[in-house]
Amino acid sequence: MKVRLTGLHKIMFLLMSALLVTILLNSCNAGISPTGTTAPLTGEPSTTTKATSIATITEATTTALPTPTPTPLILVAPFETNAPNTTYQPVSADQTRAPGTITQTAYSVAILTDKLISPWAITTLPDGRFVITEKAGTLRIMTADGTLSEPIDGFPEVDDRGQGGLLDVVLSPDYETSRMLYFTLAERTEQGSLTAVGRGRLSDDETIVENFEIIWRAIPYFDNSAHFGSRLAFDRDGNLFVTTGERADLSTRPNAQLLDNGYGKVVHITPDGDPVPGNPFIGVDGALPEIYSYGHRNVQGLAIHPETGEVFIAEMGPRGGDELNIILAGGNYGWPTISYGIEYSGEPIPGGITVMEGMEQPVYYWDPVLAPGGMTFYTSGVIAEWQGNLFIGGLGSQHVSRLVLENSRVVAEEWLLADQGQRFRDVCEGQDGALYTVTDGGLLYRIG
Repeated sequence: MKVRLTGLHKIMFLLMSALLVTILLNSCNAGISPTGTTAPLTGEPSTTTKATSIATITEATTTALPTPTPTPLILVAPFETNAPNTTYQPVSADQTRAPGTITQTAYSVAILTDKLISPWAITTLPDGRFVITEKAGTLRIMTADGTLSEPIDGFPEVDDRGQGGLLDVVLSPDYETSRMLYFTLAERTEQGSLTAVGRGRLSDDETIVENFEIIWRAIPYFDNSAHFGSRLAFDRDGNLFVTTGERADLSTRPNAQLLDNGYGKVVHITPDGDPVPGNPFIGVDGALPEIYSYGHRNVQGLAIHPETGEVFIAEMGPRGGDELNIILAGGNYGWPTISYGIEYSGEPIPGGITVMEGMEQPVYYWDPVLAPGGMTFYTSGVIAEWQGNLFIGGLGSQHVSRLVLENSRVVAEEWLLADQGQRFRDVCEGQDGALYTVTDGGLLYRIG
């Protein structure tokens, strides 16, 4: 029997045909990697296209498509292929050298500026611009198109030797009304230097940080130029987590295990610099009440999980043994008693042990090192497969590490921008859903 197609039937038929073609095209494109070739299921990870000029570099050759459903996680061989520095074995198989993965969504990479001078931290303003610290003691504001402000002053003298200087910056939770910014810095004095937390108001004309004041110091002072940490993050209650380092000297290293000083600690303070009520060492004889955890070496990465509120840190180990940790109130994270690394000389850390009762194990560790800088959780839906992933700037490793987490464990790792030859100091998420990262060489990259 023949069925006559009315005008309505024909329209419906054409619509269904178009839908079928779209589904088939999307299915074909699902296997396209960011470089425009079929993503491998096994074997060596792919690499990115090397950037050669400002704002003209493109890593993706395909057009990004909407992602209505989660992109499957494709696992490949681990990115790390170099031999470890030690023969230490992890406590659990997922504690190091996770399987590799490759971003399936197309994205581009561009250099927005090469005019920064030793940038150390970057964070996003509510209007989509960025504030960036430079370690010599100035602040810069930059627009998304690469327009850079003149240096902004207003800070006390910083010790910018070595690893010191003007370090991290975060916005006060009430920034839109208060214009308050919080910083960490290596404060220089006649007694030596130390990690300090300060705050000041960005002037209405954005030419100076007004009324800067120090609200907390990681005592005591010490005269060297290393292991200041440090990062800042506001928690859900509007209080600050702050990380420090143990100042690198063999004489100061043991202070990481002592509670009477600010070396090698994560501290929890109010916006005025006071201990947060309920801190674990309040009332403990001889302990600084600001301390939240201890036994850290040099913590330059800090981020709070956007869903669970867990406090993640990334800290530099010695030769091997960089760590990703989840911070527990009162936790002892072991340094220098336990470590998955060795001395730079090749000798074991005294004791040469990786596990001890009463000391926390890292969630994940790197050997060889990542040399982790700043880090951020990705929350945007622009690249859906990145949601909830942790991105960490790699200094000595010269790449940005993407960590895929499940139940707070690392299930995959990807290296981004590994062909750029840059030390990635900090990374943040922009209002546009892209990632932005600054390098020690003065570059600002956009990834997205």
